[in-house]
Amino acid sequence: MTSQTDADPGRTRKPAIILVLGDQLSLGLSSLRRADRALDVVLMVEAVEEATYVRHHKKKIAFILSVMRHFAERLRSEGWTVEYVRLDDPLNTGSFTGEVGRAVARHGADRVVLTEPGEWRVLEAAQAWPKSFGVTLDLLTDDRFICSVAEFSAWAKGRKQLRMEYFYREMRRKTGLLMTGSEPEGGQWNYDADNRKPARADLFMPKPFQPKPDATTREVLELVGHRFADHFGRLEPFRFAVTPEDAAEAFARFLTVALPRFGDYQDAMLRGEPWLYHAVISPYLNVGLLDPLTVCRAVEAEYRAGRVPLNAAEGFIRQIIGWREYVRGIYWLKTPGYTQVNELGASRALPAFYWTGETDMTCLREAIGQTRDEAYAHHIQRLMVTGNFAMLAGINPAEVHEWYLAVYADAFEWVEAPNTLGMSQFADGGLLGSKPYAGGGNYINKMSDYCGSCRYDVKQRTGRGACPFNALYWDFLDRNADRLRKNPRLGPVYATWEKMGESARQETRQSARAFLDSQVAWQEPKKRS
Repeated sequence: MTSQTDADPGRTRKPAIILVLGDQLSLGLSSLRRADRALDVVLMVEAVEEATYVRHHKKKIAFILSVMRHFAERLRSEGWTVEYVRLDDPLNTGSFTGEVGRAVARHGADRVVLTEPGEWRVLEAAQAWPKSFGVTLDLLTDDRFICSVAEFSAWAKGRKQLRMEYFYREMRRKTGLLMTGSEPEGGQWNYDADNRKPARADLFMPKPFQPKPDATTREVLELVGHRFADHFGRLEPFRFAVTPEDAAEAFARFLTVALPRFGDYQDAMLRGEPWLYHAVISPYLNVGLLDPLTVCRAVEAEYRAGRVPLNAAEGFIRQIIGWREYVRGIYWLKTPGYTQVNELGASRALPAFYWTGETDMTCLREAIGQTRDEAYAHHIQRLMVTGNFAMLAGINPAEVHEWYLAVYADAFEWVEAPNTLGMSQFADGGLLGSKPYAGGGNYINKMSDYCGSCRYDVKQRTGRGACPFNALYWDFLDRNADRLRKNPRLGPVYATWEKMGESARQETRQSARAFLDSQVAWQEPKKRS
């Protein structure tokens, strides 16, 4: 099929290849809006390269493939020509580049249209296609985000500090969310101080909406179970929504049963309760099943209707238009190169228990075990348990980054890398955070029920029975004193360290060293193609 061009009505246009990636599964995608449904070809690819550049969680792979297959069928039902290359297709080259090249040759296309990808390595590959295949690359803005890459760059230009709080205020003004005229609703921009209550076990704890896998998903689960059997994580039970309708149902359930208490308990952790009052919709936002501004407007409406308190609505909205948009801006502002940052010079290998979950530390065993089972952990488990330990222990941030990218269903590099390397590991030297998010066992004890069942004593600083977080916390500050002592927020902490006396400090260093030396490093299995 051919079409006349606007510039030259007498010349026919060749079909364009519209490449839709696995995190671009939105009907309103900019590349689809630009396309001619009657002429152009939508290309979707299940590429083994995408599943194995880090060893992604089996459940994450299955989630993305199932959403892709459902989305392709939706496009076909709406009249699109979709070429869908399955993972087990014998002609599948295994990469976006290989499949774009094959599609261009099949259709004699002279143009590839792509909404800007969320990862640098994909963008870098795409930028080589014009030379490789003799095509034009139309790279379009991903306007599903509230703040474009260019807009964030303009905001950041000339600023000495790129603090999220000030960016968030700009996004509040731009969207009008929780604003009363030019002022924030309630007179404050941020109600985080109200959102740090520890939770207690409750027989009526809400559960997120979890649809049963349909035939398409079951087929994907069988494929992933066979092809990626040696990858981390449990494949079933599979609880994710894979269609816009089910994702909307999951969000609607959160609005009615969990949002009213989300604010109070968003930092809490309980054994055997992976969901608590969290929305668990970040995977749906990040692949395109839900629209971020739409969900924020719905949360605001619940507050305006008097059904949820302000701290709950503000806390949720800040996560979406604040942190989510901010870390994407940071990623593209500092990429390429951001994933190699290591300002603290951390070099220790990632311990094996990050992959096995086999550790006597209850907090880490719970967070990692939940991650293994669900490809999910909420932000405090990631920041103050697995992330905090890695930073205190001096784990190489590149290894930590690859672990987070691999194990969570919502992890795409644009959102994961700044959260891990900047917020969690302080590897960017304070670009994101004003100080390291470091804490000893007391914080975990305050916000969870983990410590009561742990063989380590959270109140003991040193010795074989002491909570490892305690000695590691002080040892981390001591090791990095040259870099961190001048931080104004850490002055009182260093003063406390000095007051301990040299004997106590040396005992702390020795306790931390003995624990770290007892940890076995992870040996990655050979990758399977």
